[in-house]
Amino acid sequence: MYDYIDGKLTFKGPTYIVIDVGGIGYHINISLNTYSVLGDKERCKIYTWLHIKEDAHTIYGFADEGERRLFLHLISVSGIGPTTARMMLSSMSPAEIQQAIVSANVAVIQKIKGIGAKSAQRIILELQDKLKKDGIESLISMPIHNTIKDEALSALVMLGFGKQISEKALDNVIKKAEGSLTVEQMIKEALKNL
Repeated sequence: MYDYIDGKLTFKGPTYIVIDVGGIGYHINISLNTYSVLGDKERCKIYTWLHIKEDAHTIYGFADEGERRLFLHLISVSGIGPTTARMMLSSMSPAEIQQAIVSANVAVIQKIKGIGAKSAQRIILELQDKLKKDGIESLISMPIHNTIKDEALSALVMLGFGKQISEKALDNVIKKAEGSLTVEQMIKEALKNL
């Protein structure tokens, strides 16, 4: 799995880009959201997801980590594949999609080409609790790690714990701590309380 590809942007179209890394051109499928974020950059860093099928290896690219996480949530829904998820991200911004899912707005999701009433309801049913638990900011932008607590919180959220519950556990660890803790120590202590 490629986490990201950083290189010279040699071609940019509304559906895919080509990034040259060390003389190798990577064909990466993108959403219109990523296309608009890239602008006129000559060099870019694209977060990726590799889809392996029997007859093809396809790389999907995203302007930021938050868009990729939303894409991965979408493809986890039964009946939603990478092409449909990319269509969703091209039709609406990640923030709009997340808001529609959290607020159970079937009509907004149903406006996306290829999404019917049943698919929209299934997306909401399967993702609403996950997105509520993660919190609004978790999918929209990658947290900036300024402190050890922020890094520990990010790790706990990535492990599947709710943001609010993780913050309370970390606050308790900090109160009980005698001296400073490393990120690993903080996570281990918080896991004992979760």
